[in-house]
Amino acid sequence: MSSEEPKNPAAAEESGEKKPSKKELAKLERQRKRQEAAAASAAAAAASLSITDEDDPLAANYGEIPLNDLQSKEVSVAVWTPVKDLTDELKDKSVLIQGHAQTIRAVGKKMAFLVVREECYTVQCVLTVAPDVVSPQMVKFATSLSRESIVDIEGIVSVPSQPITGASQQVEIQVRKLYCVNKAIPVLPINIEDAARSEAEIEKALQAGEQLVRVNQDTRLNYRVLDLRTPANQAIFEVQCQVEEIFRQFLLSKGFRGIHTPKLIAGSSEGGAAVFRLDYKGTPACLAQSPQLHKQMAICGGFNRVFEIGAVYRAEDSFTHRHLCEFIGLDVEMRIKKHYSEVMDIVDDLFVKMFDTLNEKCAKELEAINKQYPFEKLKYLRKTLRLTFEEGVQMLKEAGIEVDPFGDLNTETERKLGQLVLEKYGTEFYILHRYPLAVRPFYTMPCHDNPKYSNSFDVFIRGEEIISGAQRVHVPEFLTERAQACGIDVSTISTYIDAFRYGAPTHGGFGVGLERVVMLFCALNNIRKTSLFPRDPQRIAP
Repeated sequence: MSSEEPKNPAAAEESGEKKPSKKELAKLERQRKRQEAAAASAAAAAASLSITDEDDPLAANYGEIPLNDLQSKEVSVAVWTPVKDLTDELKDKSVLIQGHAQTIRAVGKKMAFLVVREECYTVQCVLTVAPDVVSPQMVKFATSLSRESIVDIEGIVSVPSQPITGASQQVEIQVRKLYCVNKAIPVLPINIEDAARSEAEIEKALQAGEQLVRVNQDTRLNYRVLDLRTPANQAIFEVQCQVEEIFRQFLLSKGFRGIHTPKLIAGSSEGGAAVFRLDYKGTPACLAQSPQLHKQMAICGGFNRVFEIGAVYRAEDSFTHRHLCEFIGLDVEMRIKKHYSEVMDIVDDLFVKMFDTLNEKCAKELEAINKQYPFEKLKYLRKTLRLTFEEGVQMLKEAGIEVDPFGDLNTETERKLGQLVLEKYGTEFYILHRYPLAVRPFYTMPCHDNPKYSNSFDVFIRGEEIISGAQRVHVPEFLTERAQACGIDVSTISTYIDAFRYGAPTHGGFGVGLERVVMLFCALNNIRKTSLFPRDPQRIAP
C-alpha cells in the first residue's frame, strides 16, 4: 500500500477469500466434539493408572513448574539451545530446549514421542522407559500434556539411522527431564496443522473422498495468536522483517537519515475525507495519512535525504484484498539536483537490492511460504523498466482497452498493463511515470512541457501498485494555489506552506507500504496475511 497517495477502488472488489459453508461449519463442530471426547478419554486413562507420582523416585525430573518458580525467582546460568541449532554436530551432547508441544504420541506405556516447535523449527523428542532414566510415570505425564503447551526439555542429542519426516531437524532428543511451563487448553479453537494446510492439500483430499478442515480468513484473524504459529506465517514475518532492514540499511548507505514525524496533525496530509478525525485538547485534529508534509519540512530544515518507517492511517472504506486502515509506511524524501529521475534511480537500486537479498537470505522462508501458498519467483530486470503514463495508455489501447489519457488506472487496467509489460519486456516490476496531474496530490509538481501531466510515478509489482512518488512543489504561492484547487483548507496546513517561504530546495520522494511489498513479492492473495494484527474497515481486534 503506498503511504503517499491513497487510492479509492470500489468497495465491492472481491477479497479472494472463501467463507465457510454450512457443511464446513458442521465439520468443524464434529471435529471439536471429537477433540473434547479424546481429551476426556486421555484424562480418564491417565487417572486409571495405578502407579502414582509419589511412588516414583524420578518424580523431580518432570511435572508442571509451580508459578512461584516462574516469577523470575532466580537468575539461571543454564545454556539454552535454539531448536534451529540442533544438528548432528551436537551428537551425544546434553541440551536444554524450550518450545511448544506440537504433537504428542504414545507408543504403549513405555514410550512417547513429542515434536517440539520453536518459531518454525521442530525437533522430535523421545521418552523411553529405562531404569534410573525415564519412568512410566514420566511417560504418562508426557502423554497427558495438551498440544501447544510450553515445555522445557533436557536431553541427549542422537542421530537416527533413517531420515526424520515429521520434524525440520534431523536429530532426536532422548529426553531426560520434561517440565511444563504453561499448559494449553485441551481443545484449541483452531489446530495448527489445519491452519498450515494448503488449498492444494484440501482439494487433493476432496478428490480422494476425504474432507479436511479449511480454516477461513476471519477465523484465522480471530485466533491470530494460534494462526501466527504456522510455518508459513513465521516465514512471512521474517521476510517482512528483512524488507524493513534492507530498506533501512540501503538508505543509510546512500546518505539518508532516519526520522520520526508526528502522527497527530491538524489537517489532512493528502486531501480528501479519508482521515481519522479526533479531538486534540479541544482542537480538531486527525491521524496522519502519511508523513508527507513533515518529511518535506525536514528537507526544508536542511536535511538532504531522509527516510521514515512508521504507522500510516487511512479511513477509506476500501473492502479489498490490498487495503488496510493502518499499515507501516516506508517513506523517502530527498533533495533533487536537476530531475525527478534521481528519485526513480533510488527506487530502482533499492528494490533490485531488496529482491536479490530476499531471494538469497530468505530462501528457507520463501520455501515455507511456497509450501502453503504456492507462487512463482518474481521476475525483475537488473535495470528497472521505465515507461511514461502515455506509453502505458498506448499499450492498453493497442490491446483493445480504452483508458482516459488524463484519468487514473483502475485495478483491472493496472493488472492488464502488468500482463502486457511481462509479455513484452519480461518483468513484473516496473516504473510508470508522468502521471496526469489531476489524479495526483496537491503537492505534486506539474511537467514543464505539459501542465496536464506531472513529474510523478507509480511502481508496480505483479500488476499492482506498491509505490507512489513525485517531485514536490516547493514554491509557497504555487503550493497554496494547488491546495485550494484540491479542496484543502489552507489554514490547517499553514505551517507546512510557511516552511517553503524561508528558502526551500527542489526535492522529491516516494512512499511504499511494507505489507504490500511482502504480499506482492510472495504473490499472496490478501494483504491481511502480511499484517500482524490487521486493521481494516471491519476489524479492530484482536
